[in-house]
Amino acid sequence: MPADPHESTSHNTRSLMLFLQQHAPFNNMDDSHLALFAENTTLRFFADGDVVLSPDDGVVTEFNIVKQGRICGERENKRDGRTERTFEISQGECFPVAALIGERPTRTLHRAAGDTFCLSLDHDAFVHIFADSEPFRDFCLRGVSSLLDQVNRHAQSKALASIGNNQSLDTPLERYALRNPIVCSPDAPIRKVVSRMHENAVGSMVITDDERRPVGIFTLRDLRTLIAEEQAGLDDSVASVMTPNPARLHSSADAFEAALLMAEHHFAHVCVVDDDDRLIGVVSERDLFSLQRVDLVHLARTIGTAAHLRTLISLRADVGRLVETMLAHGAASDQILRIITTLNDCTVRRVLELNLKTHDPGISFTWLTFGSEGRQEQTLLTDQDNGILFETPDGMTADQAREKLLPFAGKVNDELAQCGFTLCKGNIMASNPKLCLSMEEWLDWFRRFIESATPENLLNSSIFMDIRSVFGPDDAVATLQQQVLGWTRKNTLFQKMMAANALTHRPPLNIFRGFIYAKGGEKHMLDLKKQGLTPFVDSARIYALAHGVAASNTLERIERLTEAGIFDRKDASAWKEAYNLIQMIRMRSHQEQLAAGQAPTNRIDPDDLNQLDRRILRESFRQAQRLQQKLEVSYQL
Repeated sequence: MPADPHESTSHNTRSLMLFLQQHAPFNNMDDSHLALFAENTTLRFFADGDVVLSPDDGVVTEFNIVKQGRICGERENKRDGRTERTFEISQGECFPVAALIGERPTRTLHRAAGDTFCLSLDHDAFVHIFADSEPFRDFCLRGVSSLLDQVNRHAQSKALASIGNNQSLDTPLERYALRNPIVCSPDAPIRKVVSRMHENAVGSMVITDDERRPVGIFTLRDLRTLIAEEQAGLDDSVASVMTPNPARLHSSADAFEAALLMAEHHFAHVCVVDDDDRLIGVVSERDLFSLQRVDLVHLARTIGTAAHLRTLISLRADVGRLVETMLAHGAASDQILRIITTLNDCTVRRVLELNLKTHDPGISFTWLTFGSEGRQEQTLLTDQDNGILFETPDGMTADQAREKLLPFAGKVNDELAQCGFTLCKGNIMASNPKLCLSMEEWLDWFRRFIESATPENLLNSSIFMDIRSVFGPDDAVATLQQQVLGWTRKNTLFQKMMAANALTHRPPLNIFRGFIYAKGGEKHMLDLKKQGLTPFVDSARIYALAHGVAASNTLERIERLTEAGIFDRKDASAWKEAYNLIQMIRMRSHQEQLAAGQAPTNRIDPDDLNQLDRRILRESFRQAQRLQQKLEVSYQL
């Protein structure tokens, strides 16, 4: 950094230490390291527009902290030569860490935005503190990820007081699955199989071929069914009663994947295989429960076999307790969202199944979900966004089929509301005749929807373009999605209008890095969903539709777009991390509101957050701004 005539070295060490202690990572550093830091810093002043740091300055030799004001990053767009603002750094934030660690020039020009004061630490002092202070070193090496660890530790410490600590659902299956499980060949007599299960005190037997590849599984549940229904004799081969093609996961998969697989399909066991699909172990529902005291699989099965609506209603409280436990164990926000969605799917399917037993309309249909449920991003605060895709029976018109389905759909919507899925205020529900359609009608509906980009259609695109099936045949939905993707990929005008509409939802940061509060309702509040998450969700959707990415989940869309070379890998990682951070703060807020007997809401008062959470939130909103800036450039808005 060039010498500055405004340089001043006569600042008070104690006052600088007090300033540093207000910001991460300095709030976790020892006083001795903070004192060394303060004693070796130089206070520099930069007027509005001054270049603070440039790639032309050569290898970076100083570590800087913004004491007052802002620093903006500028980089030339290689495609059109325009200068883009890539980031903003505000009070308490550091730069340029990556360049200093890498002993290279910065790749971005840093410019003062308004009168700005920075604290500069020379290279020798930086190396000394980097070597001696673990919190400082961790921050420099991992950046905002280390701040996220602090947030997670804070959340876990509150919840673990009541449930205790244990291992993580990120544990690879190979580390604790039952090794070398007993197996048998398909021609083994059932009597012998049951005898070996009893001798070894196990609840399942995997049936393998000569290469030890799983071809079936026989469990105690299968034995009870065999005896009760007299399906076979005990001297018959196990192949006649086994469950063929048992569920399996690679040994590198983690316990979370196994838990979700069991929960979604009501399995009690999953085979663990190697690269050649040879059996190396078995993991059971009991293993997962003992691993983390989270009985996701049992809860999913209880929901999936509930005999009465009142049982489903009572089980909603268990879902909330499970979420609290997962938060306490440090589960990632995307894991928790998938768990909530999985259990919500189980509830929706069971409500449908119970109604089919008493009010079967006699018409094949698929139950569709849209919006956050379609993206598998539901939290405990959710409403209904659903529809029906039906197959018109021979000899019947679509209107006649719809007439039979609508009363059934209305009853399902009402019962889902009793289970905690509030009725949609916009009537985006299967009981709406406009959303209970045949394949031909849905195709026509989407075609007109895309071709006539009215304000209402653009608003609804944020809901209907995120579609998924929960119950019934999947093939029709896949066909519908592929056709819609084809239309949107070709229609660049529709994409541009969606992008312009998406940019009306700006992240809540003003030019001074302060928060912009949500309109309506209580004053001084941020809406984490509309102001924080929506910019990520909308941008990822538009790019996915433009490039033929079929995924509906926001993080999966970002990953697929990165693999396709549309997003830079580092940018994508920052966007995914920011999205997860906002989701985590949102879910913690929901849990705290429920614990206080309040209805969960997406609004929070930032003054209720600690300093670290506010900084994390501000940084995450800034990443949303960067993604929207890319959207602006892509569509020249």
